[in-house]
Amino acid sequence: MMHQKLDTDQKALDINLNEKIYGTFAEIGAGQEVARYFFKVGAAAGTIAKTMSAYDKTVSDDIYGPEIKGRYVCESRLYKMLDHEYELIEQRLSKERPNTNLFVFADTVSTIDYHKTIKGHGWLGIRFQLTPSSKPNDIVLHVKMLDNDYQLQQSAVGILGVNLIYGCYFYNDQPEVFLESLMDSLQDRVQIDLIRMTGPDFDHLDNRLLSLWAVKKGLTEVAIIAPNRQNIHASELLYKKHVLVVRGSYRPMTLVNQDMIEKSFIQFNNEPEIDENRTFLLTEITLDNLQENGGLNDQDFLDRTEILCSLGHTVIVSNCEEYNKLIEYLEEYKVKNLGLVIGLNQLNNLIQNLYDKNYSGRLLAAFGDIFLNNVRLYVYPVISVKDRKLKHSSDLPIPKKIQFLYRHLVDNQEITDVQNYTEENLIIYSKTVLKMIHQSLPGWEKMVPKEVEDIIKEKKLFGFE
Repeated sequence: MMHQKLDTDQKALDINLNEKIYGTFAEIGAGQEVARYFFKVGAAAGTIAKTMSAYDKTVSDDIYGPEIKGRYVCESRLYKMLDHEYELIEQRLSKERPNTNLFVFADTVSTIDYHKTIKGHGWLGIRFQLTPSSKPNDIVLHVKMLDNDYQLQQSAVGILGVNLIYGCYFYNDQPEVFLESLMDSLQDRVQIDLIRMTGPDFDHLDNRLLSLWAVKKGLTEVAIIAPNRQNIHASELLYKKHVLVVRGSYRPMTLVNQDMIEKSFIQFNNEPEIDENRTFLLTEITLDNLQENGGLNDQDFLDRTEILCSLGHTVIVSNCEEYNKLIEYLEEYKVKNLGLVIGLNQLNNLIQNLYDKNYSGRLLAAFGDIFLNNVRLYVYPVISVKDRKLKHSSDLPIPKKIQFLYRHLVDNQEITDVQNYTEENLIIYSKTVLKMIHQSLPGWEKMVPKEVEDIIKEKKLFGFE
């Protein structure tokens, strides 16, 4: 089925008129905006078994149990709501409606506050059957709301909830179309930075692809994948942490990548302002890098993340070629200190781009967007292709008019070199390793960690035969 952009009322009415879809709505925060759409279009008795809201925290805790961290707009609260309400509807209606696909929709949402200091966001989820009496599936997502008015944000939650329920039943076998449909009537109003589809009807689906597609289709600029290959959200792991991000192609991961990660993380943990008990390492692959070979290949992405996840790394896939976008995203989770690990060539490109794009008068502001008080760039050296000499951050050809600014950043250690690197590995390039794998040439094994060699051979990654 192709994606047909229907308006929200039409979607709600189509569901109400479908006698095989029946369930519960449980909504906390932002009003009962999703249920409201189903009521107002008519024939709601065909869909709604129950609607409820538990706004008072004491009442909510009595129904769903307390939240240890004291936060109610969180993933754990959403799952408690789904667990409780689905158990009830199954007990009450599974025998009464043996030919019906039961569902529970739940959300926990916080809209923008009166002073507009807190941005709106929420967790939405649905537990649903695709065939009567079958085991249910879960679809869970996190949304960031972009409207600057709480009533508009409430409306956006209602639209998104209808899109989610409709997509579950009409696009469940086309996950890319399903993702596109979530944004119907919501362009530029929300960002969906986590989407997870689990259950017996999605056993064939690799959820890592949902993160990739969400970034590719513009639902979000950042998505995160845990070592267990499940999509996770920044709020669940980065809140008030010291975070180090190592950007690379990882195609495949080489000894250089390994050294860059290990040495920079040690250095990051040893900084006087860092609490090493609250640090977190992220490996990042940008959409630009994934597309640099002429197109985005899903299997290539899975091969790269398979290695990183197998080695225990948490992976970011982002559309943040410009670092200020990534910094802005992470700032929302009150990251205390942020370290960005970058190769010398990439630093040179960054400086030149900032200079070329902002020479007309916004140069200081452009640098300020990146070099904030809690951000530090760790620069990994390279062997120059031209003269085969070792190059560090002090060797960059900085435009004369910003040399004073660059010197200031270096002197204040906002730009600093990675220490204790392994120089003999600097002649290793991922492109060389990949070419050797494709052509079945011996010797590439010595350029990658032993664990990476084993994974590539065992799982036949990157076309290995």
